[in-house]
Amino acid sequence: MHSFELLSEKFNLQFDRSHFPKEPASLYEPNEYFLQLGGKRIRPVLCVMGNELFGEIIPDAWDVATAIELFHNFTLIHDDMMDKAPLRRGMQTLHSRYGDSTALLAGDVMLVTAYEYINKIDNSLLTRILKIFNEAARQVCEGQQMDMDFEKKEQVMLEEYLQMISLKTSVLLAASLKMGSILGGGGERNQNLLYEFGKKLGIAFQVQDDYLDAFGDPLKFGKQVGGDILSNKKTFLLLHAREAASPVQQKELSLAMSDEGDKKISRVLTIYRDCKVDEWAIELKNKFMDEAFQHLDDIAVLSKRKQPLADLAHFLVKREH
Repeated sequence: MHSFELLSEKFNLQFDRSHFPKEPASLYEPNEYFLQLGGKRIRPVLCVMGNELFGEIIPDAWDVATAIELFHNFTLIHDDMMDKAPLRRGMQTLHSRYGDSTALLAGDVMLVTAYEYINKIDNSLLTRILKIFNEAARQVCEGQQMDMDFEKKEQVMLEEYLQMISLKTSVLLAASLKMGSILGGGGERNQNLLYEFGKKLGIAFQVQDDYLDAFGDPLKFGKQVGGDILSNKKTFLLLHAREAASPVQQKELSLAMSDEGDKKISRVLTIYRDCKVDEWAIELKNKFMDEAFQHLDDIAVLSKRKQPLADLAHFLVKREH
């Protein structure tokens, strides 16, 4: 069994080359630029790990992994446009560098190229892989739309937010693992358990991300704490605070949310702590991690085969009690 780090190196060697024709350069060079911005590439490597959980890694796994990474980057290009984001990983976003029209087309052609890689795999696997890939792709779009809808909604329920995170973030992690398990010859029950493991892990990761944005150490976190508060983003923390707050605290929270800058962050964090939102978030994250590991435990393969996935889960979502 290989570690995530080793498989990540192998995938990067396969992936870091041109996936596009040379002409027209005005269409394809922007995609080459965007892909060289890098990233953790967790999703494609999960696909390969899902394969290796049940059997030897087959060549088709690298093609499906490549399709997953191209699809993910397609979503990022379009997300950046929707968010009007100027930077990604400290570099200019594609639309801010090349313009909206080119970014739209470049994203589209990246999606088409993803399907070309899936089309390379063995015919006996193609229908099942395409079904899961298409379902995940549709759900990611649904999650993105829900996220945009929430910006306009005054009240968002915690269950709605969970559903949005599942669709926007978790299902692609889960589907990557499941596609890998099909390539590795895993049985249907094991495939579904692995999918649920990925889904719960994705939710735990997002709870942690929301938590760190508010309560993390900026030196360890790598960015300014309180960004979500400043942008009035409806995170797990804000939604729970609204549910847990007393009438007086709710009034104070509304006033604090209309404030600005460091004062706004400080006031909101005080309310969060008074409502014990920080403790609740850690409990919620650990709950989803426990559920994820239960699904992993239930998969009918030797424990040592599961160890790389368990190690990665612990790395992605740090335990806090």
